[in-house]
Amino acid sequence: MDLTALLETLASPVIFIAPFLFVLTVVVFFHELGHFLVARWTGVDVKVFSIGFGPALVGFTDKYGTRWQISVVPLGGYVKFLGDENAASVTDHEAVAKMPADQKDRSFAHKPVGARAAIVVAGPLANFLLAIVIFTVVFAVFGRDVVSPRVDTVIAGSAAEEAGIIQGDLVRAIDGRAIESFADLQRTVGTSAGRPLDITIERGDQELVVNVTPRRQEITDRFGNTISIGILGVSRDTTGGDIVTRRYSPPEAAVLAVSETWFVIDQSLTYIYRVVRGTETTDQLGGPIRIAQISSQVASLGFLPMINFAALISVSIGLINLFPIPLLDGGHLVFFAIEAVRGKPLSDRVQEIGFRLGLAAIGVLMIFTVWNDIVR
Repeated sequence: MDLTALLETLASPVIFIAPFLFVLTVVVFFHELGHFLVARWTGVDVKVFSIGFGPALVGFTDKYGTRWQISVVPLGGYVKFLGDENAASVTDHEAVAKMPADQKDRSFAHKPVGARAAIVVAGPLANFLLAIVIFTVVFAVFGRDVVSPRVDTVIAGSAAEEAGIIQGDLVRAIDGRAIESFADLQRTVGTSAGRPLDITIERGDQELVVNVTPRRQEITDRFGNTISIGILGVSRDTTGGDIVTRRYSPPEAAVLAVSETWFVIDQSLTYIYRVVRGTETTDQLGGPIRIAQISSQVASLGFLPMINFAALISVSIGLINLFPIPLLDGGHLVFFAIEAVRGKPLSDRVQEIGFRLGLAAIGVLMIFTVWNDIVR
């Protein structure tokens, strides 16, 4: 092996992992920062702010007594409050019971249920806010390339032809959601395989609504990945003059960023719902290996695509953390909701069982997604 080949071999794992760690670190940092800031605001002592799990690699202690650290296993992070037993914010009941009065005022467990819920929900909300900020900056500073959603070609025998779509039709909306570009059309259709869509089209001086069900089809992207998406069977012939870079004022960019964030949430929830119903396959679910692969591929396209990808991952992590699974933020919120209704928290035993079930569910999901990654 010559020197060039050796260097390429040594560099390939770094090239694969580095973008993934960059994206994950940014997203995790803002998630934990949301917990941290609201905890400080409500008077809760934060003992540890960690990026990663396990033993600390580097860190420092600030003037408030919070230990800021980067840990060995970089797959996530946590904030540990006064009175917590571990990184999952499970209360150390023995320690809490022995706390002097001045410490109880600063412990997470002794705060009103509303304050605890605010601290917990702040993490996912910080992820959504991060995505909105990224999208806003991108739309305002860089804009986006827009190709009008006009149909230039209809494939014979396709779902579009059967629905009566013809060459020259201009797509204006899908299920009431405005379509500004051909890319909007593609991604909406792509996530809707087998689901009937009401497509509003402009044909001459007429406005028509046609019902189309995209057909599932496997395609290979530019990186050689095989993905299963919905296909209408239409295409757009583009030249340089057809592509317009549209820039937005900050308020317009912010509104569009909120819409973009909601689109990701809506499509993610729709996919999960269809998986549960059995109308969608699970082969598109990916774990850390898949995310690392996509991060590397997106990074090869440039810094801007990678930042956009970070926004998408931020939305996904925020959403996942709101699932009502013990150990996740959503599971804590369920416990707090029950406590608010009952007027007292669930017993320690019930909460322990819940956390064990949550750990098992997360473990099964992780094994499943990693297996999906390996098979793919």
